[in-house]
Amino acid sequence: MVRLKGVSRSYGQVQALANLDLDVQAGEMLAIVGPSGSGKTTLLNLIGLLDKPSTGEIDVQGEPTSRLTPTGYARRRQALIGFVFQSYNLIPVLSALDNVLLPLRLAGRTNAAQSARARELLDEVGLAGHHHKRPEQMSGGQRQRVAIARALIGEPQLVIADEPTASLDSDNTHAAMQLFQRLNRTHGVTFVFSTHDERALRYMTRCLRLCDGRLPAGDSH
Repeated sequence: MVRLKGVSRSYGQVQALANLDLDVQAGEMLAIVGPSGSGKTTLLNLIGLLDKPSTGEIDVQGEPTSRLTPTGYARRRQALIGFVFQSYNLIPVLSALDNVLLPLRLAGRTNAAQSARARELLDEVGLAGHHHKRPEQMSGGQRQRVAIARALIGEPQLVIADEPTASLDSDNTHAAMQLFQRLNRTHGVTFVFSTHDERALRYMTRCLRLCDGRLPAGDSH
């Protein structure tokens, strides 16, 4: 689905990733693990097309992204990828339903069918009866479920989740990971996570350990 070939990313004099090769396979649940400062978030930003490499190539579904214009790059990201951010990034004044619909509204794509789809997603992630609550009226686990529903509203093939269980207790961590696993199996969505959380690793189909911006030899496939 996404292939990184000889990818490096530097910020000024700091090299965050060095000559990295990685294949993200369709349908997997892939965890990128490693200590703080190892380059996990940088790697997720590259896989998610939020950033571009300093050197190397990123192919998405066999197409080199280096050939895309900035507009084409953004369209590719919007069509293919959803995101669950560590802080959830919900808009405080909007209801759960309106937060889920926000990406479509920003793209000018909302209609009655998509509003119905947003309601279905909220029900599917366990938030039936909470559609009109604002973030401050929900628990941390419920806010995360809103963020998951929002990531899925555009029907992405790939979802990037940055430390999705970092602020959750054990019960909510296992509930969240069971939800990700179910969505992976029922919707065929590929998930790529960064995590420090050993509790989450049991749910993964593959785990890669990143250290100082590098993957150990043989860990790319």
